[in-house]
Amino acid sequence: MDASNLRPLGTPPNAWWVNDQVADISRLELQPRLANLATQTKQLRVDLSKTACLVVDMQNDFCHPDGWLASIGVDVAPARQAIGPLRSLLPELRSAQIPVVWVNWGNRSDLLNISAGLRHVYNPSGAGVGLGDPLPTNGAPVLAKGSWAAAVVDELEAQPQDIWVDKYRMSGFWDTPLDSILRNLGKTTLLFAGVNMDQCVMATLQDANFLGYDCILIRDCSATTSPDYCAQATVYNVNQCFGFVADSAAVAKALGRDS
Repeated sequence: MDASNLRPLGTPPNAWWVNDQVADISRLELQPRLANLATQTKQLRVDLSKTACLVVDMQNDFCHPDGWLASIGVDVAPARQAIGPLRSLLPELRSAQIPVVWVNWGNRSDLLNISAGLRHVYNPSGAGVGLGDPLPTNGAPVLAKGSWAAAVVDELEAQPQDIWVDKYRMSGFWDTPLDSILRNLGKTTLLFAGVNMDQCVMATLQDANFLGYDCILIRDCSATTSPDYCAQATVYNVNQCFGFVADSAAVAKALGRDS
């Protein structure tokens, strides 16, 4: 077998090495980078090489005083509590070569994949400001891909190496390429952050659990505009049924002690 001049084809670790005569489909394994992570219920041994961080919906419409939620009378101050911890943790994740995946609500402008029932959740009278409608503050279309409304808040500056996935439901896995991207990258452990913790973050985390991923909610990097009991129930349910709960200090400590 002529194994000379092999070229990579695909995204490691889901990559082949090929030339005109050979296709090496053995898929080289990622080099393990083991670390200890303290959570609320157990001490975890994790492989940083198989870890990614999903940041859900840290967007102007959910977190900015001129965004959609604020325009319909929601106090977005609680949602903004996740910004500071995330701003500190994201550079450390990137330095540890853990992919940051922005899972953001970014609808088609024609809303052709959005059902009437889903639109009703956000505009129950049909006369309000719902998905795709212009914001009263600046006219940006609500949660439309490419709009100011759907952009990540300025305080959380994205980097070129970050990964972007548009979602169209509360779950980031529904009708999106998120699962395929994570599997191509060989990621099996997922850190979760963002808003709203009891809605889009929780729905995405649940689906990840159902798909076989190991799930860790970063508590102080997640927030919600819902009543506090919703946050308490989310933490309880993650610990009880869907994974583990840690804080950003514990994650940062684990990143500094991989071995």
